[in-house]
Amino acid sequence: MGRALSRRTLLACAAGAGAGVVWGTAGRAVAGGWGQPGVQRAVDAEVARLERGLIALRRDIQRHPEGPGQEQRTAGVVARELRAAGLAVTTGVGGHGVVGVLRGSCPGRTVAYRADMDAVPAKDIVGGGPAPAHLCGHDIHTTVALGVAQVLARLRRQLAGTVVFLFQPAEESLSGARALIDTGVLERTRVAEIHALHCGPFPVGRFAVTPGFGMPGQDKAEVTVSGPDAPDAARRLATEIGALATVALPQTPADLEQIVADAQTPHGPLAEFVAVRARAQEAKVSVSYRCWPPERYREVRQDIQRLATSYPGAGVSFPAEPFPAMVCPERDARVLAHHLRRTLGRDAVTELHAAFPPFSGEDFALYLDRVPGTFTFLGVRAPSAPITTSYPHYPDFAPDERAIGVGVRAMAGWISERTHGAQGLAGGRGA
Repeated sequence: MGRALSRRTLLACAAGAGAGVVWGTAGRAVAGGWGQPGVQRAVDAEVARLERGLIALRRDIQRHPEGPGQEQRTAGVVARELRAAGLAVTTGVGGHGVVGVLRGSCPGRTVAYRADMDAVPAKDIVGGGPAPAHLCGHDIHTTVALGVAQVLARLRRQLAGTVVFLFQPAEESLSGARALIDTGVLERTRVAEIHALHCGPFPVGRFAVTPGFGMPGQDKAEVTVSGPDAPDAARRLATEIGALATVALPQTPADLEQIVADAQTPHGPLAEFVAVRARAQEAKVSVSYRCWPPERYREVRQDIQRLATSYPGAGVSFPAEPFPAMVCPERDARVLAHHLRRTLGRDAVTELHAAFPPFSGEDFALYLDRVPGTFTFLGVRAPSAPITTSYPHYPDFAPDERAIGVGVRAMAGWISERTHGAQGLAGGRGA
């Protein structure tokens, strides 16, 4: 690290390293590391002290939702909390992005943690809404990340390496990650790996890992139909393109329950899918679709082209490339699952066997294209609560706030272990 360490600090580092092991890729034990379960007990104690304040902080953010690119107040709250915890803070990164850097007292690796800050735009709320609202859990994500920063700052004397907290704007518009990455923050801070959580419709206290899967990308097409019956032809074509779908949009809570069950079924109906929305307006058909595996986009483009060209004079345009899918490296997700089971209990983790949800994407994909990492769902469904209270973008989304403490416990322990790690993650798309 290029800096002298005092004898007192070296002793603290040695004490932290000597209590256990670090789990490398594929669950292999490697020498050294910040010991378990001692570190988890320290993390748990700090979370117990902070939890009430974190819930109050989440409620404040939730009451002041700001849509993609409008996160000025939220960014101010984040910067204030990070500075109070003693982190070095940079604001205005890629828009309203905030970067907080926490340097541990011991030598180690540089690990990033990302949280998205924006609220769901009114047009993207299921059934529509009057204004942006925190119906995707980004207020929870932001609060958990602030909690992790506060906990690790309090344990700085035993913390190795550096943790870079990326509070990202504009995830809902899939533009914030690109803007933040384009500032060069990953290269400037020399991030070795990156991690994130997302609220999901799983029981509070449970995590869902996605080894080898993740979330689908997105492709679009615009078809123009000519001729005197162009509006009728456009409607017929929209129906034909829509028939390419292998999974239908959920219409009832029972449909949502089935999607969650299917995602946890090995080789189930969502292991491969195409989800299509095709809308005719006058002589045009606007198409938006997602599919899995990502290689299937080429096939679907060919199908759309084939259907369109059956109408004389029709023209089709696609973007240069689909927005990329988020693929979670398999071995890396399993390392995290092992950590969560070891520290939180065997029932703390479920495994997804499909890209989930099939109708949503994530610009965290752009980070995983550059550095290895993990993306995990944090269960926020209260006992006996309707599934729509924990399924993002539904107007009655109301996550169980006990998930905040669970998320901070899990991620503070995980990030600290990764900074102490003698061995990095496997990385690689679909590794």
